[in-house]
Amino acid sequence: MSDSLVIIPTYNEIENIEEIIRAVFELRTNFHVLIVDDNSPDGTAAAVRDLQKQYEGNLFLELRKEKSGLGTAYIHGFKWAIAREYNYIFEMDADFSHTPSDLLRLHTACKKGADVAVGSRYKKGVNVVNWPLHRVLLSYGASFYVKMVTGMRVHDPTAGFVCYKREVLENIKLDSIRFVGYAFQIEMKFRAYLMDYKIEEVSIIFRDREKGKSKMSSSIVSEAIFGVLKMKWNSLFQKNRF
Repeated sequence: MSDSLVIIPTYNEIENIEEIIRAVFELRTNFHVLIVDDNSPDGTAAAVRDLQKQYEGNLFLELRKEKSGLGTAYIHGFKWAIAREYNYIFEMDADFSHTPSDLLRLHTACKKGADVAVGSRYKKGVNVVNWPLHRVLLSYGASFYVKMVTGMRVHDPTAGFVCYKREVLENIKLDSIRFVGYAFQIEMKFRAYLMDYKIEEVSIIFRDREKGKSKMSSSIVSEAIFGVLKMKWNSLFQKNRF
C-alpha cells in the first residue's frame, strides 16, 4: 500500500495519458495514480481502463459525467484520497508540463516538514520552456499581482504541481472552495496560508505541452484577476470560517 497518491485530471488527453502514467510508475517511490476524467470524448478513460489491468491496485479511475472544471476535478480527487487515508496527495498535469521525476522532490519537501510543497516556476528566476513571451509575462505578472493582493510570499501561487499533506486537505473546507479554473490553485494556497500551514516552494522547470490542446481561456484569466480581490476581501471578515 502506498502512502502517496498522484491526482491527474483529464479531458481529451489520449495523446499523453499512457505515457504520463507509465512515467510515474517508473519512479523509485511507490506512487499510486488517480485519473479524474471528465468523460473525454477522445477515449482517455478507455485507455486508462486498459492500463489498469497492468497496474492493478495502483492505478485508479474516477469518471465524471461532464467537463466541470479543474477545481472540481481536484476536489473530487482530494475527497477520494482522504477517504482512503493517503498521507501525501499530489496535483499534476497530464501533458508533461510537470516533469514526473519532480514528484520525488515535492514528496521529500513534505516529508522534511513542509505542509504544502509547490513546484515553482518562479522561485529562481523564470524557469519556463516553450511558452511565448506574452504567456510568460501574463503568468509572471499574475503571480506578482497575487502576492501583492494576498500578502502570500509564494512566488508561484498559480502553480498546479503541488503536494499536500492529508491534514491540510482535511482541514480546508473543500466544499466551500469557490473557484474552478486556475484561480482554484490560488485559493487552495491562500487557505493553507491563512491556516498557518508551512508552504515551501521547490524550483522546477515547466515545459509547455507538446501534444493536445491547452485548456486556458479568457474566462479562466478573468476569474483569477477578479477572484483574487474578492477572496482577499472575504478573508478580512471571515478568517475563521474561510
